[in-house]
Amino acid sequence: MAAKADPAVIFVRTLQRGRRNFGEVGEGLGTAFVYDSSGLILTNNHVIAEAAEIRVIFEKEREMQAQVVGRDPPTDVAVLRVDAKGLPHLPLGNSDSARVGDWVVAIGNPFGLSHTVSAGIISAKGRTRHDVKGLDSGGYYNFIQTDASINPGNSGGPLLDMSGRVVGINTAIRARANNIGFAIPINRVKELLPRLIRDGHIKRSAIGIVVSSVLAEDRERLVLADRVGALVRGVAPGGPADRAGIRKDDVVVGFQGNPISGPEDLRWKASLAGVGSVVRVEVRRGKRAFDLKVKLAELPPQ
Repeated sequence: MAAKADPAVIFVRTLQRGRRNFGEVGEGLGTAFVYDSSGLILTNNHVIAEAAEIRVIFEKEREMQAQVVGRDPPTDVAVLRVDAKGLPHLPLGNSDSARVGDWVVAIGNPFGLSHTVSAGIISAKGRTRHDVKGLDSGGYYNFIQTDASINPGNSGGPLLDMSGRVVGINTAIRARANNIGFAIPINRVKELLPRLIRDGHIKRSAIGIVVSSVLAEDRERLVLADRVGALVRGVAPGGPADRAGIRKDDVVVGFQGNPISGPEDLRWKASLAGVGSVVRVEVRRGKRAFDLKVKLAELPPQ
């Protein structure tokens, strides 16, 4: 499986140029992989952020210049393109069906050691920005945790199941830990791809609320049956939620007929539902449960 997958994994070298004398002031290294034979490539946004030039190196030292098709900093995903056809590529799998304990393989370029393969298992799913320090507080994170060895330079490379399908993009590590790495679930990436290819960016929608997990003390205070859902901590005056009748201390438990497991789940679903869309939000208020119609606004720049 590793031998079959490896030709689709590529080394990324970026050059950054300074403003003062327009000279080259830095070089970045990372990993990417071809997911479409027409030349489309996936990597992390932080691998190519602020790059003046992006070069990708295939096996046998074949080097090409890549262009950015689309990028989304809040999820740390970027799509590149090279002018080539018939490239070896990796199929995108189903991260929702991946289970804790499943074997996975990471391929990348840690510390510049090209085409390094490491193996491990999925250690956990659903890790958020609270589990990975130093991330943008406004980002959207729902990581797969793995103990397959991931190091600086692995960023942007594939996390593969035993059939050679991509289940995640290797993105972050826990500093000073032994084999605690994090990957973006590929199903989340697949939701973004059509918009990134079409528009080059993601235009996000918003309900106009601040949410958090339901804590034990919240459950007791609000007389809730369980701690499922996203607790409304604040409502933007005059915003979509305010106009729809959502109040502070309401618990959002459903969105467009789908259950909401927690605040990160709600933020993700609401952000991609579409500016101007009218959505059905299921709210629990004490012992009552009811639906409200909310017309989503555009999420302000962060």
